[in-house]
Amino acid sequence: MTKAAHDPDFPPRLLEFMRAGWLDQPLDVRPQPAVPHYARRRAELTRAFPGETLVIPTGPAKIRANATLYRFRPGSDFSYLTGDHDPDSVLFLRPGGDAVLYTHQRSSRETDEFFRDRAGELWAGRRRTLGEKTTELGVDTAPLADLDAALARCAPGRTRVLRGLDARVDAAVPADGVRDRALAAAIAELKLVKDEWEIAQLQEAVDATIRGFEDVARALPADRGVSERLVEGVFGLRARHDGNDVGYGSIVCAGAHATILCWKRNDGFTAPGQLLLMDMGVEGHQLYTADLTRTLPVSGVFTPLQREVYDIVHAAQQAGIATVKPGVKFADVHLTCMRALAEGLVELGVLKVSADEAMDPSSMHYWRWTLHGFGHMLGTDVHDCATARPERYRGGELSAGNVLTVEPGLYFQPEDDLVPAELRGIGIRVEDDILVTAEGAVNLSGALPSRADEVESWLAAQREAGPRLP
Repeated sequence: MTKAAHDPDFPPRLLEFMRAGWLDQPLDVRPQPAVPHYARRRAELTRAFPGETLVIPTGPAKIRANATLYRFRPGSDFSYLTGDHDPDSVLFLRPGGDAVLYTHQRSSRETDEFFRDRAGELWAGRRRTLGEKTTELGVDTAPLADLDAALARCAPGRTRVLRGLDARVDAAVPADGVRDRALAAAIAELKLVKDEWEIAQLQEAVDATIRGFEDVARALPADRGVSERLVEGVFGLRARHDGNDVGYGSIVCAGAHATILCWKRNDGFTAPGQLLLMDMGVEGHQLYTADLTRTLPVSGVFTPLQREVYDIVHAAQQAGIATVKPGVKFADVHLTCMRALAEGLVELGVLKVSADEAMDPSSMHYWRWTLHGFGHMLGTDVHDCATARPERYRGGELSAGNVLTVEPGLYFQPEDDLVPAELRGIGIRVEDDILVTAEGAVNLSGALPSRADEVESWLAAQREAGPRLP
């Protein structure tokens, strides 16, 4: 334990006094409801690599500045397989299906770690005992102090590691890029199809996100500007109250900021007559996140030109959603959305070629104003399953149980000399979270209006209702 500059010098008699007189009070822990799901996932992953040891770390807490840390968020793949939310833990899956979770034990009262170390229990809160964690997560546990010995026993050529999360683990086991990437891909591909429990978690996150959008609409004045950070903060309150946190940094774009796809500074201000684009999602307690975007007219009503552009984007989104069903190629949903946008750009007079010519792979002139694909998979990451093989994801077909976003947009940069002046600085995106079922698409976020006239009515109703506490 390293002494920091602000740590006092403790006299021996105080150290002795601090170590004595503590009760041992066990926690009343119970198995998490998702324990069977974690066990099934571990079994499926083990079967994919018979005779091999798989090492999946969660990673340590990350330094924000000097001695302060970011709030810890477990590794997505690790939590998907364990349900554990504590830092530094490492999951071992061994041949035959044995699973062991190496994790922190309770702070001993026989040393001064529990009250002097910033990770000690008087600083960070009571830890689970190994037995308590085994009960809660349904997996065998071992002290983190034994991790180095376990890593030393990992046989080269028969061990795969989920890399890039824990430098201690990466250094201990020789890397095998092909084999290690195959492990990451296998986990991602397990996550492609959500079961009923996962869908329920996503629906909870979506519902909380809708409440967050309502909160923002109730705090958004029509006749004066407010900071983008106020919007971010109002939504963040809902995310922390109803879930774990925001699922990603909230994108709050007033006016021309909406033409910047991943605007995160959020240091602008709304203004009457402008649009406000908000791309935000609540991450639930089990780390499943929503991802919704709405573009609102700050004054309450779209101008005719804003409405014309909005309707193009909304029509493209609805066309994409209508395409979604099992067996449809992921790329075909993209092409459906992009064609609708290209046709709209022709009608606006922005595209000077036909939609057919613009859609030709050798041209793709529409991309100047669309800038991104139609969407992505969603789950315990906002861009879930990112390490899946192309043939199983972006180059593959949709399957029942996939959850994905559909989020086309149009963005006319303020300095774009190829568009009429009245379009410059307008950015519009509409995004919903879509479940693929055997029958087709189910919009998990359909309770949040997206059609232009419905958006106007919804915004008016929220403003009339006024602010509320969570």
